[in-house]
Amino acid sequence: MKRLIYIFKRILNMDYRNLFNIINEIHKESGISRIRLLYDIIYCGMKFGAGFNDYKLYRFYELSDQQRSTYVNRTNNNIIVRALNNPDYYHIVDDKIEFNEFFSDYLKRDWLDMRKTSLEEFEAFCRKHDDMMIKPINETGGTGVEKLYVKDYSSVKELYDLILSKKAYLVEEVVKQHPDISRLYPYSVNTYRILTIKTDDDVDVIYAILRLGNNGSVVDNHHAGGMSTPIDLDTGKILYPASDLNLVLYEEHPMTHMKLVGYQLPYWNEAKAMVKEAAMLIPEIRYNGWDVAISEDGPLLIEGNYLPGYDLMSLPGQNPSKIGMLPVYRKYVKGI
Repeated sequence: MKRLIYIFKRILNMDYRNLFNIINEIHKESGISRIRLLYDIIYCGMKFGAGFNDYKLYRFYELSDQQRSTYVNRTNNNIIVRALNNPDYYHIVDDKIEFNEFFSDYLKRDWLDMRKTSLEEFEAFCRKHDDMMIKPINETGGTGVEKLYVKDYSSVKELYDLILSKKAYLVEEVVKQHPDISRLYPYSVNTYRILTIKTDDDVDVIYAILRLGNNGSVVDNHHAGGMSTPIDLDTGKILYPASDLNLVLYEEHPMTHMKLVGYQLPYWNEAKAMVKEAAMLIPEIRYNGWDVAISEDGPLLIEGNYLPGYDLMSLPGQNPSKIGMLPVYRKYVKGI
């Protein structure tokens, strides 16, 4: 009954303009009639809990019901997060400064909380670092993240006042990225997103992707024009072409022309070991998506995500079996 109530609420609050835009897009690409697509989207919502964005993302119009039933969608993802994570502890991973304080042993870089930093302390930071990353403490998807250079400002005070005016209260030393990662795309810190689930006495790594920036962006998020590709959990090699937000596939990075499939990523085993160790420190958040950067000396944590996003898993072109990740989650959460 709760599931039906949730679905009917979704129907009442649906963005119908976006729905019909998506139907038109799929119709033009596939030739399937709009009426048939509308019926099928409603059917998938009622049977699987999939929204119309899920339908488009996973190309449900090309899949059988058996295949559709294996995909993580908005409805069952919410169930997974509620089952595994305690909301009383969300603030530790949601607030970037709290995250830095809690996981300080895994950061391996200088950082400042500008709400508590005097001009003199900031000047000392600038004498040590020519550039910096500034971040709002509660935004997601790379929103508000900028790379600033001290030389671009007439005085340190001008830079200090600018950062405070932007309310980008987290200032961090720029990670000096491993050359094997920079070779793929040098303008952003390209991160491993590693998904972990804590069991009673261990931590399992269930999925991982490499996120890459593009178009000169200093962040690697999809919403900033970036792309992602799955990582083989055993070998640390790139498995498939990268996909961007529009599901365009790239055999090589469009700016550096580095071939992606089969590329060996550095410090893979060390990165897995680090996130498993970090996950043991916060057992109340059993399910987490860790963003890991790779420096010349090894892995370090960038941030965590208690709602790590299911929409980068099992994308078309990166999932030849056309079987989604839900069977993996069923090992940890009953009834999904």
